[in-house]
Amino acid sequence: MSTLLVTNIHTLVTMDDGQREVRRGALWVRDNVIEQVGTPDELPDSADEVLDLRDRHIVLPGLVNTHHHFFQTLTRVVPGAQNQELFGWLTTLYPLWANLTAEMLAVAAQVAAAELILSGCTTASDHHYLFPNDCTLDAEIEAVQATGLRFHACRGSLSVGVSQGGLPPDNVIETEKAILKDTQRLIEQYHDRDRYAMTRLVVAPTSPFSVTQDLMRESAALARAYPKVRLHTHLAENNNDVNYSLEKFGLTPGDYAESVGWLGEDVWHAHCVKLSDRCIHQFGQTGTGVAHCPCSNMRLGSGVAPLRTMLNQGVPVGLGVDGSASNDASHLLQEARMALLLARVRDEDAAALTAREALHIATRGGARVLGRDDIGVLAPGMAADFIAVNLDQVAFAGAWHDPVAALLFCTVPQVDYSFINGQRVVDQGHLTTLDLPNLIERHRHLAQRLVNVGDA
Repeated sequence: MSTLLVTNIHTLVTMDDGQREVRRGALWVRDNVIEQVGTPDELPDSADEVLDLRDRHIVLPGLVNTHHHFFQTLTRVVPGAQNQELFGWLTTLYPLWANLTAEMLAVAAQVAAAELILSGCTTASDHHYLFPNDCTLDAEIEAVQATGLRFHACRGSLSVGVSQGGLPPDNVIETEKAILKDTQRLIEQYHDRDRYAMTRLVVAPTSPFSVTQDLMRESAALARAYPKVRLHTHLAENNNDVNYSLEKFGLTPGDYAESVGWLGEDVWHAHCVKLSDRCIHQFGQTGTGVAHCPCSNMRLGSGVAPLRTMLNQGVPVGLGVDGSASNDASHLLQEARMALLLARVRDEDAAALTAREALHIATRGGARVLGRDDIGVLAPGMAADFIAVNLDQVAFAGAWHDPVAALLFCTVPQVDYSFINGQRVVDQGHLTTLDLPNLIERHRHLAQRLVNVGDA
């Protein structure tokens, strides 16, 4: 048993039901669980480990990333894909990705996790759907576990290649029998349904244009045979996505999701940029979640998701940085900033989304989307996942009168401290779990190898 006291916090943002923001706050943690929240006068004055923030930091729950593709850190800003919309972007990059190896996947996952952690993320979901050569999801899971990040691993899949009217090349697809068998193996090997779980599995056929309706239905049945296993896919990302669904299935993306059993509190869909008002209402009624990915949607020219409408209809919404080749970053705090600004652009209303609403989406919203009741809030009984941002830096100059809003209105480079499951994974801006300079160098060589092999 070990204890931790974090004291003299300038502002403690709890994200609890009362939305308390405690001036000169403190946290007291035992092992991996928060036991007390309040002011230094209200909490014990000692612990095995004491972190005195000297009234210079804002502390809030760790951010939750609900959609990503870690392996894509290897193919950022590839010239031929820089100015493509979704389908053209995919067809340009698939030939490169077909040369992915397990080593590349593992290193890319650690780079993505490191960037997320340094930007304030403490829990992330990654949607991995390519298994060429010796790639397995095991390689990614084990690599991420070494970083200290709380992780929801999505076992994605591609089963409909170009020759069958799909988008992926035939050399990267799998048989549906093999997909389901491996997904079941992974659930039984890695999925932890207990409270404070560090690793959970998600069943995640990649998209309506890359798998069959049968696989969508069978995947839903498989997930629902296991406690706390959720379902995830892409949906209604852009106009081409909608047109494909209408031409192939005679259904809009939202109606397609309903037809294959992909609505419900155990389901969340990425993007939903082109989801109709009727389907948004249906998502709200059924508790179906959305991973909002503003930067990727802008980068690919997909459009602006109707975030305010979703929130008004009660749709569970979290943030996703999406793939590092369609963003091209994994900075979750800045993703929250973009969500704030883009909502105002879409509605032409400076009050369309507030800074605190955006932070709620990035914390409690993401926790709800992932089906977690143990993260996203700083309160007794919750996981000790929290971040501290130093206010004594140029980005906050002139903004101390509202440091909570300043987290999003200003541009914060990275966090000073991050604790995940009670462990200090960022200390004074430095990642403690990995040798980051060596990892970046290794990643650079592997990225060059992947792109050069793909060009050849």
